[in-house]
This record gives sequence, C-alpha cells and structure tokens, in this order.
Amino acid sequence: MDTYSIQQNDECIMRGDYTSATVVSTATNYIMDKGNVFTHTYRSYIQLRENGSVNLKFWHSNAIDSTWDMGQVAVGSQLGGEWLIEAAFVADGGKTPDGKVVEGSQIPVTFAGKDSKKVTPGEKFYSDEVSIHLPEGHYLSFTWTITTCSPGKTYPYNVEQMLVTAYDAPGNLAHQESATSFTESENMLVFPSYIGYKKDVGEHIVFLGDSITQGVRTTKDAYEYWVARIAAEMGSNVGVWNIGSGWGRAYDTATDGSWLYKAKQGNKVIIALGVNDIDIGKRSAEQLLTDLTTIVSKIKENSPSTEVILFTVPTFNFGGEQENVWRKVNHTILTHPPVGVSRVFDVTHVLSQAAPNDHLLKPEYMSSVYDPHPNGLAGKAISDAFMSWYLRDTE
Repeated sequence: MDTYSIQQNDECIMRGDYTSATVVSTATNYIMDKGNVFTHTYRSYIQLRENGSVNLKFWHSNAIDSTWDMGQVAVGSQLGGEWLIEAAFVADGGKTPDGKVVEGSQIPVTFAGKDSKKVTPGEKFYSDEVSIHLPEGHYLSFTWTITTCSPGKTYPYNVEQMLVTAYDAPGNLAHQESATSFTESENMLVFPSYIGYKKDVGEHIVFLGDSITQGVRTTKDAYEYWVARIAAEMGSNVGVWNIGSGWGRAYDTATDGSWLYKAKQGNKVIIALGVNDIDIGKRSAEQLLTDLTTIVSKIKENSPSTEVILFTVPTFNFGGEQENVWRKVNHTILTHPPVGVSRVFDVTHVLSQAAPNDHLLKPEYMSSVYDPHPNGLAGKAISDAFMSWYLRDTE
C-alpha cells in the first residue's frame, strides 16, 4: 500500500492570514469503494465561525487520516485514488439546511483558474480564493461534483455519524440551486479537508482526537460538542481547526502520516486520544504511552515552539484489563507526561463518577443507556471546566 509522503516544499495549510472557518471536523476515516466508474454530487451545510463578507480558500488532502474499525477498508495514511472535481460552488445555504441554496448566491470555486481539477493519489492542493457574503444566521453551502477515474477505492471521506446536514445526488448537479434529486446523506460527509477564511488571529489551535473530539452522538447542526463550545468561548480571534476522527487512535497518528501532518499546522495542539487504542486496538499501557510520546516528539521536532496540551484518556466505561490499562495510562499522563507536553487537562475528572466507580461515565453524560460517547451536556461540562482551567493557567 502506498503511504502518505511529506514533501519538503509542502505549503503551510493555515498560511498567511487564513484560519479555519468552521469547528466541524474535516478529518477522513473511510474511502469510496465502488465496482464501477461514476459521477456524484455532494452538498453540505456548515455554520461559519463568522458570517458577513468572507474570503474563503479550500485545501484538500487526498488521503485517509485514521483507520476505520480494524482497517478492512480504510487505513490511516492510505492514499486516495485518482478522481476529478467536475465543478464546485459555495453558496448561501439559507437558515435551514434543506437541500437547496438561496437563488442567485452560488459562486464557482476554481483551482488555478480552472473550474475542474484532476486529483492524484495523495495530492494536497488549495483552491483559489472565493468571496461570499453570508447573512447572520445563514449556513454556508459547499457543493461539488466528483467523477471517479476507475473502479475501486477513490476518494476519502468521513463515515461517522453526521454532525451536519448534507445531501447527495447522482450525476453532475453542482450548478443546481434546487434540492431536486438530492437526498439527505446518511453517515457520509464528503467535504474538503480544510476551509480557511481570511482572518488575522493570535494563534492557531488544532484539536486532535477521536470521535469524542469530533462530537459524535451529539445533536446534528447543534454544535454542542466540547470543541465547538470551547471555540465559541475563545472567540473568533483564536483559530480553531477540529480534526477529531471517529475510530481514530494514537497509533494512527504516531505513523507521522496525513493526520499528524494536519496537526503540525497549529502553533498549539490539543490532544485527546487513547480510547480506541485501549478498546478496539487492544494496546497495552506501554504501547499507548509510547505512541503518545512519539506524537508529541514529532510535533515538537517539526516546530519546537508549538505548545502541546494533553488530555487524560476520556472516561469510556472500561472494565477488566482495559480499565487497568486506562488507569495506568492516565496516572502516567498526570504524573509523568511525555516530554514536550506543556500542560495536562484531566478530562476524566469532569466525566467520571465518584470513586471507586470513576472508570464509569456519569449517567447524565451518556449519549444513551448503552453508549458512553459524551452528549451535549457533557460537552458543556468539559468546555466550562477546560476554559476555567485554561484561563487560570494562562493568566
């Protein structure tokens, strides 16, 4: 399998006076795999961090960030195939994400002056700048039509539970303003890797984590997960790029591929990994701690001035040997964190029941009786505790 290569002349993603325009995670953990060549259109609706007149650029990485499940289909840093962007548009999505866009608001997104672009395996590229006026309370709509160049595995996307409303339709319909032929997407966010908008910010923070960071199991379009809430509290003068990815694990990141490449773009990186390493990955405490140490060292090696904040491994109702691993890892993080970590935030203190049941999530924070993914209420609790801790320790 080809792997993601980092070229010395790669441009910084958050270059110049651009920063991330949304707190929606844009990481990828799956890949389109069809037995035939096809053309399909995808339309997504997102809330921007600031509305009004905005200048946007779209950056994309044609590679998978994190492994899905046990890697039967998608593996971290696996390259996408060859595919063609037939056309792409931004538009005023209106106040309700219903599949259509405001009449007359669509603006073409071009690539080196062209309406279309062939994308090669592992390619990283920017669009040209596009300007749009988006009234307060309106969604930004992004629509693109993609044609695959061969059967099999082609373009990466995110397959985890949808946190934003998106639609898709067969054929080349990117230019179409109406919702005709579009159906609401189910667990399929086909979206650029990064949406930047022209904004001079004091710092660029990257949130690197798994589905808990992504916000999985919180209410669609509510932006109630902890990263979104923290971003709102910090305000738009602080750049925030969420690259939380469902099923993501530390050993995906430690390979120093496409996912860690994105994390390195921040001058502050907040890491919340480990749940899937302990769970599906069946990693030992020593293995997980080694991977976390590698991640931090690679970030600092790339830029020694980058500040790294490490979360304890979130509470996830572990039992038996997995609970033992979870306790050992968190004890080490709190007492002897990896070299290069500036500060440690104990998220387990926020989420856990009282000892001796501190390996269990508080019932009111459960997404359901059977699902320990933190809900929107937990997102608020994490945000409140983090901001109090963060501001206290930075004053």
